[in-house]
Amino acid sequence: MTKNNNSNEYSAKNINVLKGLEAVRKRPAMYIGDVGSRGLHHLINEVVDNSIDEALAGFNDRVIVTLHKDGSVSVEDRGRGIPVDIHPVEKKSALEVVMTVLHAGGKFDKNSYKVSGGLHGVGVSVVNALSEWMKVEVRRDNKIYFQEYRRGVPVEKVKEIGTYKGEQTGTKITFMPDKTIFKTTKFNFETVAERLRELAYLNKDVTMILKDENDGTEETYRYKGGLIDFVKYLDEQREPIHKPIYIEGEKDNTPVEIAFEYSNSYSENVHSYVNNINTIEGGTHLVGFRTALTRTFNNYAYKNGLIKENNKITLTGDDFREGLTAVISVKVMEPQFEGQTKTKLGNSEVKSVVESIVGEKLSEYLEQNPSVARKIIEKSLKAAEAREAARKARELVRRKNALDSMHLPGKLADCSINDPEHCEIYIVEGDSAGGSAKQGRDRRFQAILPIKGKILNVEKAKLNKILENQEIQAIVAAIGAGIGEDFDPTKSRYGKIILMTDADVDGSHIRTLLLTFFYRHMKELITSGRVYIAQPPLYKVKKGKEEVFAFDDEELEQILKRFKADGKAKAKIKEAEIEGEQVIETDEEGQPKGVVITRYKGLGEMNPEQLWSTTMNPETRTVLQVNLESAAAADKIFETLMGDAVEPRREFIEKHAKYANLDI
Repeated sequence: MTKNNNSNEYSAKNINVLKGLEAVRKRPAMYIGDVGSRGLHHLINEVVDNSIDEALAGFNDRVIVTLHKDGSVSVEDRGRGIPVDIHPVEKKSALEVVMTVLHAGGKFDKNSYKVSGGLHGVGVSVVNALSEWMKVEVRRDNKIYFQEYRRGVPVEKVKEIGTYKGEQTGTKITFMPDKTIFKTTKFNFETVAERLRELAYLNKDVTMILKDENDGTEETYRYKGGLIDFVKYLDEQREPIHKPIYIEGEKDNTPVEIAFEYSNSYSENVHSYVNNINTIEGGTHLVGFRTALTRTFNNYAYKNGLIKENNKITLTGDDFREGLTAVISVKVMEPQFEGQTKTKLGNSEVKSVVESIVGEKLSEYLEQNPSVARKIIEKSLKAAEAREAARKARELVRRKNALDSMHLPGKLADCSINDPEHCEIYIVEGDSAGGSAKQGRDRRFQAILPIKGKILNVEKAKLNKILENQEIQAIVAAIGAGIGEDFDPTKSRYGKIILMTDADVDGSHIRTLLLTFFYRHMKELITSGRVYIAQPPLYKVKKGKEEVFAFDDEELEQILKRFKADGKAKAKIKEAEIEGEQVIETDEEGQPKGVVITRYKGLGEMNPEQLWSTTMNPETRTVLQVNLESAAAADKIFETLMGDAVEPRREFIEKHAKYANLDI
């Protein structure tokens, strides 16, 4: 073989060493997940986590987050202040070491922090690396210290800039996200507020303050009731059948704190945390809680004659979880995380700790509160009856599917590839759009399932009623992973489930109904990142033979500018939305200028080729992945939008109406 000296040379000089924080800037997604809005907000979380760690250690009771007008953010606490003395190994200020060296900080020294948050220990140095600039002010030993950085590099050494009186120590970090790194550098107030509110519930002795200098908004979060207040907040739109039950204890240096209550709803809403980290995939602490809950309630029920010995119905864990809202918070010295999103606790010893504490404390509570115990047992017995009805309904669905070819719904246009990881299914609103999608798809890996109208609102129905809905039956059969207690995400026939609905009010409603169904009954598909939302275009802009698609109003404006249109057609678009007509750009005298704008009212208006090129072609389409950044916030939204209470839904709509793109 002839060697190519130019391409085959491989020696020491080919080995690149990224110094300092260069690796973070080179591959930011490895450290913060992505460079979109999610990764941007993760920067704030990393800094806030340090302040919360000070609170867990008993040295901080206040965190102030400020969104500044210039786009920067500051996080200020009343902790001990980052050390500024010279590090014995690095031979420079400890402050500079913490801010510029990966995996450097007090979290790795258990004498400084017994437990700490954060999944990867990369901390504030990553925030520094991904910031255009950062300024740190430390108050300790009655002196104020300061250091500034540019893209992770110190501008100068740590210096003393003043003094202060009193004992109030602390750290203030201000940073400007780097526009060359992130797709967006605009922080969302509600996104930041959700995390601060969550932390305030989990740390009842800490006050969280959020300020927005852009509009003067300021909110304070402090909940003396802690997890009890958290459960009340989650159940705000449900009707509880008793007051929250609170359990607290510690065993083997593992503090456990739990609050829960039952409501008139049918779904289980359990949120678990380890060192303030939302473990959306659960783990050993959740298993311990569920095991103790089932055993303790069953023992009490039989002991007190609430379940007869000859009763044909046996209460299971599922029965005791219907209508349950709970928050579980444990503090673990050396947490081990696993799972798809690395947010599943794997420490085996924690299961027995939680199980023991819950078993003992709950038994005492039930003996002291027999009326509450009776209400919960009665609700669980009704759940068992419904479960039995659901089991029969599932059997009917299975038998019905067994009569169909390949056990699949007749209206499903399946793909030819059998490997789920290379297959995707589009759940499409309406037969018309379904027809276009079937013609335009790539039959090798894309399956199409049209659904008629709006599926059942599962937030208000028991499982046996849900299984009677024909559209839901079709979805369950097509995905092939079961539902409820039978659901197994590993059996899903598709690696991606893509929801494709019209860009109007009805389409939004159908999409919300579908998301509610997946969240409540196939949640693992969401947590494993398999559920997506298709983004069909809103407009088609045509000039001569050139056709361009716009996915929102901002993109339409850019296209009109490129076509050198004066934008007057924009004023007529609302009229076109009502009448379903095309808008032709005209000059000042009303003469056509050759620019034609079509506002799509539905997916069915696009021909197969257009639907493929804009919405289904993996090379050109845009799809939004559905994730659970905050499970508690997601649960709250679904209950608000789809639950029984009308007033919270009205308040939500009034508050967020300005962000909606509604057709008249």
